[in-house]
Amino acid sequence: MAAPRFSPVAPLDTTRGYGSPPHIPEPWTADRPGDLDGRQPVGARLGYQGPDQGYALGLAERLRPLVCVQEGEHVDDALAAATAIGLRRASMFGRAPVIHDLRIALTIWGFFEPAPPAELVALRRQRFEGVANTVHHYDALRQIVDMVPESTLRSTPAQVAAAAPADWRSRVGA
Repeated sequence: MAAPRFSPVAPLDTTRGYGSPPHIPEPWTADRPGDLDGRQPVGARLGYQGPDQGYALGLAERLRPLVCVQEGEHVDDALAAATAIGLRRASMFGRAPVIHDLRIALTIWGFFEPAPPAELVALRRQRFEGVANTVHHYDALRQIVDMVPESTLRSTPAQVAAAAPADWRSRVGA
């Protein structure tokens, strides 16, 4: 490698090669209580891990004014489920959540439609009741997230919007 002109080493001096440090540290091991050795655990009630998942809560609040709920439904329940579905979609792509993850979740469940199909509303009332309170309804929230097919989550926002609301059964896994 050429030396810059301002280098204090004379061009005819002998060059130094690489030398190992006098101490070689021990290899890293997972020995702390919170460290996992091996792969991330998989199973019921574990959710879907991904980076910066808390950002989805802020995204959900941005969409709050756009959510259309029917009588007997609550916006908080819709946003809780959409956030969980959006986090699953984001983790499938190995990234943090973006607004389109939540838009897809709200679109497939018809929460952007002022007059969604009656059967869809009945299913939403049954499934979404109280899921915003994850202390008591975490299993119900996980069931909503897990029932959405992977093919739906891998779709683009345009594909989901084109299929909604007519094809809602296959989109939500009902």
